[in-house]
Amino acid sequence: MNDVEYSFNELSSEVSYWLMPRLQTVFSAEEKKDKTVEAAEYSFFAGGKRIRPCIMYASAQMLGLDCNEILEFAAALEMIHTYSLIHDDLPCMDNDDLRRGKMTCHIKYGEGIALLAGDCLLNRAYEILLKASSIDHKYAYASYKIAKLAGICGMIGGQSLDLCSIDKKIDLNDLYKLHSLKTGALMEAAVCTPFFVLNSDKDIHHVTTDSVLVLLKRLSMHIGLSFQIRDDILDLVSDSATLGKSIGKDSRDNKPTFVTELSYDEACSKLARHIGDCEEILETFSTKGYDITMLKTIVHFLERRNS
Repeated sequence: MNDVEYSFNELSSEVSYWLMPRLQTVFSAEEKKDKTVEAAEYSFFAGGKRIRPCIMYASAQMLGLDCNEILEFAAALEMIHTYSLIHDDLPCMDNDDLRRGKMTCHIKYGEGIALLAGDCLLNRAYEILLKASSIDHKYAYASYKIAKLAGICGMIGGQSLDLCSIDKKIDLNDLYKLHSLKTGALMEAAVCTPFFVLNSDKDIHHVTTDSVLVLLKRLSMHIGLSFQIRDDILDLVSDSATLGKSIGKDSRDNKPTFVTELSYDEACSKLARHIGDCEEILETFSTKGYDITMLKTIVHFLERRNS
């Protein structure tokens, strides 16, 4: 694969072909008659890059793990991500009316149904993880880590810091902490889950201190920050039609971003630095004999994406 020009669109298509059949069966035909499930699927299938499943798939490929071993995890992680977007868009949080070029869930279905749709996705994601773990115990630790990274020690903790930062001046370290949790936690789940599945037969202490996992966690941190900084840059230079969501809203709501707390040029410089750190870590993997093609494709996409 190293000799092949591999684009993100090719990777995304490959992942969609692998993942979509599972996503379409998350809810039964009977469940799909319910308005809450209809709203959940409206958001779930509204488009998007499926970047987290792509990262998990690419990480599994690099580590030499059969992608079908992490199919349930990829589906659950995408459901958790989608629930977070539904709740983020609610009037009590970001109050957005546009997501992926369509009406947000609460605009189309009302706040109550949107709230339930998010809850529905989160609970079904945990059902999937628990069922996988009950069938084969080797999936238990990976399931636990996803739950933890999605909770107060991860994504929700970052969202809490985000809300508490409105109308406040925060320093760069606090901004890094906020987005390392809000954006970076699910990226860590995407990057590291294949490693946990692959090493499920080993003592947990040795697994969590393994040098490969240390590198993977560093990689996920830089991927998450690269994604967020690029997001903040696009919020300044792009438009709603291209992004598929409202632009300039964080600035209007007095939420700190990498652009507002630094400057456009400094944010671009930070992005380049984190992309460089990603590439350096991937080259370390390459020297150890790992095939980094897919993950390198994703890193390059993060740097230049327009939506």
